[in-house]
Amino acid sequence: MSLAEFRLQDSQCVRRRWLSAAMKPPCSLSCYLWFLLLLGAGSLLLLAHLQDLTETVQQQSPGANVLVAPRWPVEKLSLLQVVKQQSSTAAAHRQRAPPGGLDVVMDSTAADVLRSDTPPLELRPPHSSLSVFSDASAGSKQPVTKRHRKLLLKSSFAASSAPSGGEEEQQQKQQLMLARTQESRRRLLSEVCARYRPGVTKWPVSKRQVSRVYVEDRYRLLYCEVPKAGCSNWKRVLMVLGGSATSTQDIPHDVAHYANHLRRLESYDRTGIVKRLRSYTKVLFVRDPFERLVSAFRDKFESPNSYYHPVFGRPIISRYRTNATRTALRTGAGVTFREFVRYLLDVNRPVGMDIHWEPVSQLCSPCLLGYNFIGKFENLEEEANFLLQSVSAPQNLTFPDFKDRNPLAERTSSEITQKYFSQLNSTERQKAFDFYYMDYLMFNYPKPFKDLH
Repeated sequence: MSLAEFRLQDSQCVRRRWLSAAMKPPCSLSCYLWFLLLLGAGSLLLLAHLQDLTETVQQQSPGANVLVAPRWPVEKLSLLQVVKQQSSTAAAHRQRAPPGGLDVVMDSTAADVLRSDTPPLELRPPHSSLSVFSDASAGSKQPVTKRHRKLLLKSSFAASSAPSGGEEEQQQKQQLMLARTQESRRRLLSEVCARYRPGVTKWPVSKRQVSRVYVEDRYRLLYCEVPKAGCSNWKRVLMVLGGSATSTQDIPHDVAHYANHLRRLESYDRTGIVKRLRSYTKVLFVRDPFERLVSAFRDKFESPNSYYHPVFGRPIISRYRTNATRTALRTGAGVTFREFVRYLLDVNRPVGMDIHWEPVSQLCSPCLLGYNFIGKFENLEEEANFLLQSVSAPQNLTFPDFKDRNPLAERTSSEITQKYFSQLNSTERQKAFDFYYMDYLMFNYPKPFKDLH
């Protein structure tokens, strides 16, 4: 064999060895495992390095704040339980807040909170303060969208408009006071009814007894109309809640009373009446009986009135005024307060009773219906807004505080009431007090004169 042939054969052998090696697997199973372990370790090192970079960027440019939706409790709590829970929670988060705030003041019968026979008012908690947190992805270079800007503006506004710790603590104490006052009033009403109207809750409810009760189905409210105790403004509120009006400020007096499109409880069948009485929040607002009587007299007899002067004024003047003029007998104008009270106390009165001065104990049947919320005209705005909050009314709806009927006349106060009743002798005042005795007793109003018994 020549040298050239030997080299050719040797190169072919080398080529076959390389080709054979290329066709075989590069390594065994252990090689694969080592490869995977090395790949995993490298990935962990890379992730740790990226996390350090992300934290550095977030410290230099904090992310957008995002609003958190409030979380509501699964089960409904009583009005007092909710306020107590919120008060204790707020106190735990504000241990360094300065002491002070409103003292809890209740009706004189509310030395402590006792159980009432009427079911407690079911209440959602007040809107919790908006909490904010940093977005985890804010460190990335994602563009700030229009929605993000809106969230930023909302969170900034919420943070700037939120009450301070001291103010919030005062609000919590005020709510606790109002809740305890409601418990006290329901308890007192239950005790009075148990003493003077035993077994009344077992009586069937007639349509006449719910004829003054207005229904608002959307917010599950029943409101008994008590004239001269804020009923005009309450009708405006019910119209807004029902959707027939957008603002209480735009509803004239006559529309509120005669074109309100509000349904009364008596318009439902018996099943509908019973269902709503059992499941709706029943609301009653009352007023000092003597003050309410004077307010009604001033409104109906001292101002021009095309209904009350001829319908009530003429028979009152004819029966109780000696030597009445023909003009007075014809128009019925000029009835005096003493003549009006004599008509009220007369068992054989020449004209029937009217809802503007009918006792609330008869007008709204409180012992039979068992009201959940008993408000008072003397603290009308605050208690009405507390109730609206408790039934989840729109936040922009507050109880109106304006007088659209005889706006120039001074509101009837306790001082004005004293002046009118000073026109009566002690016997007449006592008889008037006896006439409204159940109202004074049920709603814990003090005796307006010391000589009454």
